[in-house]
Amino acid sequence: MTVVVGYVPKPAGEAALRAALDEADRRGEPLHVVNASSGQSLVDTAFAGEDDLARVRALLEEAGVEHTLDQRVGDGADGADAVLRAAEEVGASAVVIGLRRRSPTGKLLFGSDAQKILLQADCPVIAVKA
Repeated sequence: MTVVVGYVPKPAGEAALRAALDEADRRGEPLHVVNASSGQSLVDTAFAGEDDLARVRALLEEAGVEHTLDQRVGDGADGADAVLRAAEEVGASAVVIGLRRRSPTGKLLFGSDAQKILLQADCPVIAVKA
C-alpha cells in the first residue's frame, strides 16, 4: 500500500505534504506525491516548478521515506482527477490533501478539487489546513 498526497506549491500543499510524510512514516509505507496541471493556461499556480520540486525532493530524501514524484501535465484532467487516478493506480491506503480557507460564498459553491477527492476516493482521505 502507498500514501498519496496531492501537492501544490502553496501553504495548503505544504501542509498536506508534511502530514503525508508523517502518515507514510507512521504506516511504514511509501509516499506518492502528485502535482498536476491541465496545461490549459500559461500560468498555473498549482503547477510545481523545478525549484519547488527540488525542495520537495530534498525534504523527502531528508525524511528517509521511500517516495515517488509524479507530475502530470496536459492530460486535460483537473488536479482531483489526477490524484484520484494516481490513488487507484498505486492502490493507495490513504490520500492526503490540503484545504484552504474559503469565504461563505466559496463554501456555498464548493466546487473544489478537495470536495471531489473527499466524495470519490476509494480509500480514507486525510484533509489538513495550512
